[in-house]
Amino acid sequence: MDSITFDINDALKHYMSDPATISTPEADVNLVDCENDPESLTNSLINTVLNPIVDSVAESPDAITRSSSFDSLQFLLKSSPVLPTHALSKILDLVVSGLSTEADIIHNDLESDEQELISHHKQLLEVFGFLLQWTIAAVETKAAEKSSTAPAARGRGKGAKAKTAGKDKDGNWDSSAQLQTALDIMCKVLKLKLSKIFLTTSERDTFISLFTRPVYMVLESEQRVKSTAIRMHAFKVLCIAVKHHGHGYAAQISIVQNLTYFEHLAEPMAEFLHILSEQYDYPQLADEILRELSNKEFNSNDTKGPKSVSSFIVKLSELAPRLVIKQMTMLAKQLDSESYALRCALIEVCGNLVADLSKQEERGDNYKSQLNAFFDVLEERFLDVNPYCRCRTIQVYIKLCELEQKFPKRRQKAAELAARSLEDKSSNVRRNAIKLLGTLIKTHPFSVLHGSQLSQKEWNARLDAVDAELNALKPPAGTPGLVEGKADQTIDPGLVDDATVIESGSPEKPMTDEQKIAAVRKAQEDAATSEAINKLTLTRRYYVEALKFIEVLHGATSVICQLLGSKNKSEVIEAMDYFEIGDAYNIEQNKLGIRRMLRLIWTKGNSDEGKGVQNHLIECYKRLFFEAPDSYNANDAANYIARNMISLTFGATPAELTSLEQLLSTMMKANHITELVVSKLWQVYGVQKREISKSQRRGAIIVLGMLATAKPEIVVGEMETMLRIGLGGLGRSDLQLAKYTCIALRRINPTGRQAKETNVQTSKLTNDHAVLVKLAAIIEIESDNKEWYGVAEQAISAIYTLSNHPDTLCSEILRRKTRHVFAQRTAKTPEPEQEATQLQSPPPEPTTEAEPKLKGSVALSQLLFIVGHVAIKQIVHLELCELDFKRRKAESEKNKTSEKPEDKAAKEAADDLDMIGGTTEDDFTEAMTHIRERELLYGENSLLANFGPLVSEICSNNTTYRDRNLQAAATLCLAKLMCVSSEYCEANLPLLITILERSKDPITRSNVVIALGDMAVCFNHLIDENTDFLYRRLNDKDASVKRTCLMTLTFLILAGQVKVKGQLGEMAKCLEDDDKRIADLSRMFFTELSTKDNAVYNHFVDMFSLLSAEKDLEEDALKRIVKFLAGFIEKDKHAKQLADKLAARLPRCETERQWNDVTYALSLLQHKNEEITKLVTGGFRVVQASA
Repeated sequence: MDSITFDINDALKHYMSDPATISTPEADVNLVDCENDPESLTNSLINTVLNPIVDSVAESPDAITRSSSFDSLQFLLKSSPVLPTHALSKILDLVVSGLSTEADIIHNDLESDEQELISHHKQLLEVFGFLLQWTIAAVETKAAEKSSTAPAARGRGKGAKAKTAGKDKDGNWDSSAQLQTALDIMCKVLKLKLSKIFLTTSERDTFISLFTRPVYMVLESEQRVKSTAIRMHAFKVLCIAVKHHGHGYAAQISIVQNLTYFEHLAEPMAEFLHILSEQYDYPQLADEILRELSNKEFNSNDTKGPKSVSSFIVKLSELAPRLVIKQMTMLAKQLDSESYALRCALIEVCGNLVADLSKQEERGDNYKSQLNAFFDVLEERFLDVNPYCRCRTIQVYIKLCELEQKFPKRRQKAAELAARSLEDKSSNVRRNAIKLLGTLIKTHPFSVLHGSQLSQKEWNARLDAVDAELNALKPPAGTPGLVEGKADQTIDPGLVDDATVIESGSPEKPMTDEQKIAAVRKAQEDAATSEAINKLTLTRRYYVEALKFIEVLHGATSVICQLLGSKNKSEVIEAMDYFEIGDAYNIEQNKLGIRRMLRLIWTKGNSDEGKGVQNHLIECYKRLFFEAPDSYNANDAANYIARNMISLTFGATPAELTSLEQLLSTMMKANHITELVVSKLWQVYGVQKREISKSQRRGAIIVLGMLATAKPEIVVGEMETMLRIGLGGLGRSDLQLAKYTCIALRRINPTGRQAKETNVQTSKLTNDHAVLVKLAAIIEIESDNKEWYGVAEQAISAIYTLSNHPDTLCSEILRRKTRHVFAQRTAKTPEPEQEATQLQSPPPEPTTEAEPKLKGSVALSQLLFIVGHVAIKQIVHLELCELDFKRRKAESEKNKTSEKPEDKAAKEAADDLDMIGGTTEDDFTEAMTHIRERELLYGENSLLANFGPLVSEICSNNTTYRDRNLQAAATLCLAKLMCVSSEYCEANLPLLITILERSKDPITRSNVVIALGDMAVCFNHLIDENTDFLYRRLNDKDASVKRTCLMTLTFLILAGQVKVKGQLGEMAKCLEDDDKRIADLSRMFFTELSTKDNAVYNHFVDMFSLLSAEKDLEEDALKRIVKFLAGFIEKDKHAKQLADKLAARLPRCETERQWNDVTYALSLLQHKNEEITKLVTGGFRVVQASA
């Protein structure tokens, strides 16, 4: 049999350029015949060729060098793309087992030092290595084809497959087990003393590359790398090659290339270097690679490279921090890299190294300086230009907070930086900064002495106490300062003894013992004092640091409160969590945030996001207020929850109460509040003893009223209690309690949105019902307390909600009140008395002595308040009657088709609709409009008709009726009456506008603004001409009037109730208002307006004209406003048109300031018009010359 003459270099040259070019002259004839017909390469044909080769190699590995065997194998490998997998598997088996046997033989021969066999073994190893490289390449190519054609749905990667040679259930060959065996045998060969066989370095490197090349090829497959077994076997081959066979430099080149081209190898390569360093004690390769990477510059378009290098460095710093720390000075260069991914990686590496240093048992000399250097890097990265890097820095700090070592100085700095990052422009950075502050609170180091609470008040008290003690312990007379105190501390009493002994020769010998004792005692006292001072000084420092930390948190809280309004929902949720954490640690400022969170119950969100915020809010509130400690029994828990609910009402603003109502009713609907808690609230409200505070009782009824919006039965069952407490003696002495009781009573009949949501059948009461009698009585109580108005308002509203004939009842109340006001005042006020004669009031009642305590003006104000409120409620009542009529009409229409004639007749007889049997809807609507326009204020029998002239009279004669409160009440009443009838409105509109312009009372002005807004909705044609008066209030001196006006106009404009003329500029001026709420409201208005078809674009020029003509507006302020408005011009077409209009003004500008304003506006618009650019650059000089 011919043996081959095999030259490895020649073979590799052909193989590398194109395996097909390798000639196989001695291949089996049967195979050669198939060369041009790959289909005929069947398993049976191949087996007839392979089996004899397998048998011969099994006998002796030398058989592989027979020409026919070797060429046949080469031929089959050339045809590997079309080979059946079975044949490929067989070839791999053959080569691997042959190599294994050969390795054993070499091992024995090298032991016995058989020199003449060595060149023979060298050739065999090269032949097997060459075939193995080729076979593995063929196997990998097949596996890659298979994984790309395999259906993704099966999700079965190579690594995840059953590790069995042979076939899986789909008939696919799974090569991973065989591959592992092959890698094992490679290790076996590499463990031989190859230096005895390959005498020159180049021969050895060539042979080693036969093994490492297929290993790198295997690693290129992501599926293979996922299999731990294959990954570890591959690493083992490379580790031995690097450690024992000089493969280091080649490995370095390969690894750096792998990082650039294969993202999935980033972390495995770090793992490889870790194993190489730990198990094979070869850190040099890692050092070299890190050095090379630190000098590498990446192309700005290359995103892949930096990304995988980043993952590699981060992973390596986790696995082998000691390796990375050595090269950190080199790697730090990449902190200046343009790639943010690399900077992120180094930030994370610093974190990992700090974590590692903090866990070290024995600390080196440069431990401190290393820690400081890493912390310095992290601190400066809080200001990295890229938001991802800033986020990563904060995330690293969050991890560092969890370490056992606290780094107190650095924590303080981190808290300050995180508080600063709350104002970052990236919402992601802000969200992480909130999270970091929360983590800093949870892991704070100030829990050693006094528990973990962070109440500023308590810590301040502790600091004051320590200061007092320190002052009391002033150093003893002989020690002027602490330094000497410290010296005293070190004196041993024994030394003092010696000192006294020396004096023994002195004449005062008998005194020695006493002297000794005295001296020792003094020294001990001094030492104790200075020790106490030292201890207290340290304690004081501890307190000061804690307070510094708490101050940062207090500052941060106000910013986080603002972030509750963020558009980014995850940021809002993070802010809520922060407030919850802060509350657990008793940080006072956090109470504000928890209050502010309430408004999030209104978060709109058609997606899950909005719902997510609402649900998160409810969860937070549940944990904060509605979950009692586990140790409580059911009764204690109910008491605890009821107390918490009541406390939520303390000091709450009307807006907060509205939000709280929405929250509680949502929770009630979801059954988060038990019956027991409700009964506890009723107990607090109904208790008759004196010791309960007013705010507790008020809080209870406020909460009950809120819960009743979701479940009216809560108040229906306790009407008795409410009449006894809130509308009885207690209510009369505490008018706020009466007011909230009226509100709760209103909930018996749900109105508006609640009516739609609940299925409760509304039941109206008759006017002689106890509830209505009590409500009427509470309106008529005599009181000069301002809170009476609130009670009267709610009581009238409750009457209109509950009574079946509220107008009759209110007429009675009005008559009684009018008699009461005018009957006693005959001598005092002649004008009102003439009016009173129109009321046909009964003769004056005899007055008791106690009554005159109520001033005439107060009584009259109260009467006018009732008149106005009844008028408004009456028109609402009419509208409800109309709706009810339409509903019943529609129902009867529906039933007509389905009812039998006799049923229908019976029903009609019983139905109230009988009176207006044949009325159509339009007739009914007209009748209602007539009542409203002509009857209520002008009808002969109308009670209100008597008051219309009276109110106008009082308002127009403000010098005669000087009382400020009376004027306010009269104006309010006038405004309400004007909303009833357009005729009355038209007659009195000039009077109302005069009051708006001239009244000195901001509350009156605000009320008139709101009233004009309401009239704009009711009688648009009257108000549309007079909107200038409204806009003028935007320049009111009083901020509250300004705010009210802005809100009213916002509503009217966005709802399309008034046409906008040129006055939007006035709204734009508010963007720069000193009052932040006004500026924010104005921003919101324009943001909303911009969503309505091109509104900002349409009015831009008008607004700009008004703003640039405004003398008081500074240039910077104008620029900020124009910049904000220009942000809404998104279409290029609009920008161009506006630019043309503005550019036309440039030649007409009279002053440089005007010219600057126009050019600034032009610079904000993307006009891309060269002529305009020319005009701008050329025109400036002209202007300067004229100036």
